[in-house]
Amino acid sequence: MKTRNLTLLLDFYELTMANGFFKENPEKIGYFDLYFRKVPDQGGLVVYTGLDQVINYLSNLYFSDSDIKFLRQLGTFEDKFLKYLENFDFKCDVWSMKEGTPAFPNEPLLTVRGPLFQVQLLETMLLNIINHESLIATKARRVCMVAHGRKVMEFGSRRAQGADAATYGARAAVIGGCFGTANVLSAKEFGLKPMGTMAHSWVQSFPSEIEAFEAWMRVYPHNCLLLVDTYDVLNSGVPHAIEVFRQLKRQGIDGPFGIRIDSGDITYLTRQARKMLDQAGFESATITISNALDEE
Repeated sequence: MKTRNLTLLLDFYELTMANGFFKENPEKIGYFDLYFRKVPDQGGLVVYTGLDQVINYLSNLYFSDSDIKFLRQLGTFEDKFLKYLENFDFKCDVWSMKEGTPAFPNEPLLTVRGPLFQVQLLETMLLNIINHESLIATKARRVCMVAHGRKVMEFGSRRAQGADAATYGARAAVIGGCFGTANVLSAKEFGLKPMGTMAHSWVQSFPSEIEAFEAWMRVYPHNCLLLVDTYDVLNSGVPHAIEVFRQLKRQGIDGPFGIRIDSGDITYLTRQARKMLDQAGFESATITISNALDEE
């Protein structure tokens, strides 16, 4: 995935130290190990993720003319150092675990070796990438383990901290075990499966819930998954979904059928909905649950 130049996405002291290393001991070689001290939330391991973005970052590491102009006007850096940055040539070696590898505290996830003034420049961005994506992948793994084989979809874009976090977070979640994402850009860029159903606005845009479901049925007869919690899950949504599924069966279409519950007491509603679907002869219909905090 192509991004704008992020070379200056670093803490200022990385540059001041690099300037100092360049002046005092430009030949000195440094080794930096990236690791963590403990697993978050008392989990057993961390799923190491972020290497793809790290490679992309390192492959496009350069200081633009505007970068050099900005640094020069600060009056902090020697001209010889700035001249070097104008023709920056990345000369470090990088070793890394494979993405998706289970990792444990205090073991190197990634090691960088090279001129100390170069290695120092990488710290902020590498921590930013790997901390974020490994956290997402690790949480996804734990959610998927609790799901016991049920499919889990990533749906985090609307609460991610910016576009890059949404896009790479979706990729990390799939590495952690999710089987698809709602983020279409991530699906395109990383070869993932885009997934989704409908929003409450679809149901509310029709005179009645049943009319909204029937319209969806006409548009997507072979993939009819209906959001049933706009008004009343058990007294309205599920009965109307069953009615639509029966209409499809009379047309010779035998699924896949499914409902989605997005709010309320998810455990209770899911169990009751399951009973209603089974009693109506739709034992194979899926029930999808999602975050109950979204508003549409």
